[in-house]
This record gives sequence, structure tokens and C-alpha cells, in this order.
Amino acid sequence: MQNDRSVSHDRQEETPEAKARWFRSLPMADRMQMLCDLTEIAVSVNPSLLEKKHAESAPGRVQVISAT
Repeated sequence: MQNDRSVSHDRQEETPEAKARWFRSLPMADRMQMLCDLTEIAVSVNPSLLEKKHAESAPGRVQVISAT
């Protein structure tokens, strides 16, 4: 993966891991702006999200498994 900000057409850069690396490369202000933008999109599509109760922890243990 290149570190410059050019456009790539490499399918390897579309993996979840590559996307996570790209997201981590953003400054914190840009990450927060993306979070706000995505939240606005989600609420515009489903306004009832604002009426949901706060999330609660899932009982038990959560384990993330990666194929790599």
C-alpha cells in the first residue's frame, strides 16, 4: 500500500485490514469528522435511531477472528 494520497485501483487495498490502516493514517480530527458524517447519514436514513436506549455490554466474551 502506498503512503501517498493518490488513487489506487489495487483490489488488495480494499481488504478490511487495508481500510483499517488507511483510517489509522488519518489525523484524529478527520476520523472524528467521518464519525459525525456517518452518524448523520445513519440518522437521516433511520431517524428512530435517536430514540434507541444506550448500548449495553453483551454478556460473556467477544472474540474477533481474522482469516489472515
